[in-house]
Amino acid sequence: MSPMKIWRRPILFGVIVTLGVLGALKLHNANAQTTGAVAASQKPLYARLAWKRMSPSDLEIGGDLFGLLPHEFNNTRYITREQLLAMPKVDFTVANDANFNGSTEVTGVELDQLVQALFPEPNSAILVVARCSDQYEAHFPKDYITAHHPVLVLKINGKDPAEWPKAPGGYFNMGPYVISTPDFKPSFKILSYEDEPQIPWGVIRLDFRTEAKVFLAIQPRMPGAASREVQDGFRIAQQNCFRCHNSELEGGMKASVSWSQLGTLAALSPETFQAYVHDPKSKTPNPAMPGFPIYDEATLHALTKYFQTFADDKKSGQP
Repeated sequence: MSPMKIWRRPILFGVIVTLGVLGALKLHNANAQTTGAVAASQKPLYARLAWKRMSPSDLEIGGDLFGLLPHEFNNTRYITREQLLAMPKVDFTVANDANFNGSTEVTGVELDQLVQALFPEPNSAILVVARCSDQYEAHFPKDYITAHHPVLVLKINGKDPAEWPKAPGGYFNMGPYVISTPDFKPSFKILSYEDEPQIPWGVIRLDFRTEAKVFLAIQPRMPGAASREVQDGFRIAQQNCFRCHNSELEGGMKASVSWSQLGTLAALSPETFQAYVHDPKSKTPNPAMPGFPIYDEATLHALTKYFQTFADDKKSGQP
């Protein structure tokens, strides 16, 4: 056997062994990556939230139940649209949602399902706060969620947000998220005020809060606060006024008038306060706030008495 043949066989054997080892390593790495991807996808949703935005469609998640302060964005977490689409979804036709023109097909995730996915231990005190791009807020206490089954909308008539209709008024995009309610029927009535659908559009963030902590900011504060009329006003303001008017860091900030300013107006001039609530155009040419002509005298009086408990004593002249 020639010297050339003596050396060729070990070299060839070594090459085969090396290729076999590399192939095995490649297969091992592929299996490891697959196993890792499967393990990651099997983690509960709350363990898969991102700490930074990856896409404009990511929904911000926060709130004091995540160890965050209200309105704190430094530690905001994000849930992707893909993660939401992978959750159990509901499809329904809505005919009485003021955000849509006529009968509309809606696909989305029930807020109750989202709460359960993010908080594996049931918590009846969870309040879901939907924050919108125009600083409007909608508040979803547990009793509202149980009664009305609100849905975080992912598709409208089978289409993604880029193809959604404009918001009421025709100027702004309705996305990235909307909350709707299938076949809404009022669950309570206080004086002339009926339970209203909470149907925010332009939703950019969901805060998961403690209900008692949020509503503490607008509890009546003066002697007589336990009276029936003040408590009626409190319940109405909690669902209605709190969407646009803020009490310090709590509540919507769409309006330029704070809770204490409303209280001062109600104390200084009850007639002006009631007239503005009933018909804002009677007091200003281009009001940002809609009127509430269905509120009868008793309802307006209850709201007035409630807001008077927040009056700035120095401005209102009260003792």
